[in-house]
Amino acid sequence: MKIAKSIALVGLLAMTGILIYGFTVGNFSAEGAKLLAMPWGIVSLVDLYVGFALFSCWIVFREKALLPSVIWVILMMVLGFWTGALYTFIAMQTSGGDWKRFWYGKRSII
Repeated sequence: MKIAKSIALVGLLAMTGILIYGFTVGNFSAEGAKLLAMPWGIVSLVDLYVGFALFSCWIVFREKALLPSVIWVILMMVLGFWTGALYTFIAMQTSGGDWKRFWYGKRSII
């Protein structure tokens, strides 16, 4: 689990840096319009949001409670896999090294 935690933490740090870069240097509307004007830009966004939706299904399953699930899913749709990396890292930290608890979250207590 140490390797997985490291990957999640590195992903979180990389995403934090690149999001800061994008928001401070980029122009979201102008660049987003260019991206949506290209077929592969559309393909990339659909691919990305399918991934967000699938990852969000795991979050909803793990959380069991509605409010935390909704908050995490909204963050996932807005901040992308930065949220995924954060959620994964927190899930690993709170699982106590137990993979079943990591994957099933509050449902592992069943």
